[in-house]
Amino acid sequence: MLGKDSTYRELNDDDDHSEELQSPDFFHDVVEKDGEERNESVLPEDDSRGSTASVRVSKACLKNVFTVALIFIYLLLTTVAAFLAYQTISDFLEKLNHPVMSVTYKEVDAFSPPGIALYPGHARLLSCRHHYHDDIPPLVDPGKPQEGDCVIKEVTYYGPFANGTQKKALVVRGPSDIRSKELIFMQFIQNKTEEDFSAIPYMLFAKFSDLDHSLNKSEFMRDCERNYSTWTFSGGFRTWVKMSLVRTSGKSNQSVQFRQESTLVKFNDKRPEPERGNQLFFAVFEWRDPFMQEIRLIVTANPWSSAAILCGVFMALFKAANFAKLTVQWIIRMRKRHLRNRARQLGT
Repeated sequence: MLGKDSTYRELNDDDDHSEELQSPDFFHDVVEKDGEERNESVLPEDDSRGSTASVRVSKACLKNVFTVALIFIYLLLTTVAAFLAYQTISDFLEKLNHPVMSVTYKEVDAFSPPGIALYPGHARLLSCRHHYHDDIPPLVDPGKPQEGDCVIKEVTYYGPFANGTQKKALVVRGPSDIRSKELIFMQFIQNKTEEDFSAIPYMLFAKFSDLDHSLNKSEFMRDCERNYSTWTFSGGFRTWVKMSLVRTSGKSNQSVQFRQESTLVKFNDKRPEPERGNQLFFAVFEWRDPFMQEIRLIVTANPWSSAAILCGVFMALFKAANFAKLTVQWIIRMRKRHLRNRARQLGT
């Protein structure tokens, strides 16, 4: 009996278990469990896809920001390069139109004898002598003619600025030996005059030999008066003129000018009272020093350096333009790829 009961219980237990398997609640539970397992298996894939898409979007944004920053940097560099090119061209033109003066001093042993053109007017030359080492002997019988040793030429011509007025010039061969301090001492006299001021004009030109070799001395003197300055020395004084020569070399021509320093010393007139009415003039001409000043106009603009700078600037502009072109092409390509990926995601 005991064996039958145990066998019966086992059968009943099996029947109960089979009933539970066949009940609709059991299948519902199984379906819910399967759905949960599937959901659990799908959720990690969705999370990985979302994270990958966000990383991809962040990388694309960084690339776009970096590209835009590079474009602005290259635009800035292009602007700087263009300004540098403009500044280089402007500096070159400025230096080309405004040359710089270069002053040098050349030491010489002797100068070419200059021409001293004097316009005495109503005055008369009494004496003209050469002296050396600044040694001028005391005056003997001032106001009377004395022997001289100067080379003098008389030229009559019509002045270029005097509306056809005739001029008479006494041209004296000037000193040349600078080492021996050669000088020329001249004395003039002028009778009583109604003028308020008494003075004798004079003019210096570069070489006395140019007058000697000139075929038309009147025309030569007119040209000298156009190109050289005129000074004066007064009566009743000894005017000591120290000359210096300046040569200026320009772009296409050369010019010679004289600079001078003059000092005045009053003449103590010891003549008898009746003779003092005639005005006396004294003039001394010598070189100031053995240096000749040379002024050259130098164009500091260097076309080769300017061309090299411009070549570098244009190369930088070309590289910037090429980079901008490649960057724009890359942006367009990335945009198309992004649109294709987006359309593919929407289609799936």
